[in-house]
Amino acid sequence: MTLPFLKMNGLGNDFVVLDARRREIPLTPQAVKILADRRRGIGCDTLVLVTETSGADAAVTFFNADGSESAACGNASRCVANLVAAETGKSALILRTRDRDLFCRILPDGRVTVDMGEPKFDWQDIPLAERMDTRNLDIKLGPIDAPVLFGPSAVNMGNPHCLFFVKDVHAHDLEKIGPLIEAHPLFPERANISLVEVKAGDRIRQRVWERGVGITLACGTGACAAVAGAARRRLTGRHVLVELDGGILEIDWREENGHILMTGPAELNFRGEWPGEMAAP
Repeated sequence: MTLPFLKMNGLGNDFVVLDARRREIPLTPQAVKILADRRRGIGCDTLVLVTETSGADAAVTFFNADGSESAACGNASRCVANLVAAETGKSALILRTRDRDLFCRILPDGRVTVDMGEPKFDWQDIPLAERMDTRNLDIKLGPIDAPVLFGPSAVNMGNPHCLFFVKDVHAHDLEKIGPLIEAHPLFPERANISLVEVKAGDRIRQRVWERGVGITLACGTGACAAVAGAARRRLTGRHVLVELDGGILEIDWREENGHILMTGPAELNFRGEWPGEMAAP
């Protein structure tokens, strides 16, 4: 028996989507790693499992390419919302994740807006291994007296983000920095690492290293975290366009309820089938 799948992407952040609403799909961390492998599998940043649930249009579970589970993925949420909307004809729907319900809306231009909820800033909510001001973490890279990077902010958007505000995102080797800080002892659950360049009060440039994945072309929760972190440090306003390697996300941190709305595209690349015996070894 083969395993049907969809390949989707949001600004190049790509996903293998498995629909388990009508058939059971047993997944192990090893199975996820096989499917996510870009040389021997289908290839993706994140694997997404869609299941049925009561009180919402669908439930979604996210798995990083290394087989670990993630509580949130903004770009994948837009993709699944677009998929479910196409099936049901709805322009507004609810997706249930591990930690929260996401209210999604399909816009007339085809983009998808997702209410990602409120950002968390308390040290225990990131979480951090010790009490610390999350506006300015005691993390430094480079010589003690002249660090290359220092004082990042931390934000939780369903998963932990560490944000370095820099003058030029291309002046630093994210491929080297990412794994070092992802596994820093201060982050017991690891963290997504971003370089953030403020270009104007309503525009930033961001590059992201995602925990369990590596550098990705875009990160929805990362863009939300970057705007929340920048606005909190009074570097930007609350409505910001975020330039990622794969394109632009529109982020609006609402003052009336503290929720962050993320708007961007979602695309279906193709449908396929994978040999079932290899999907769950």
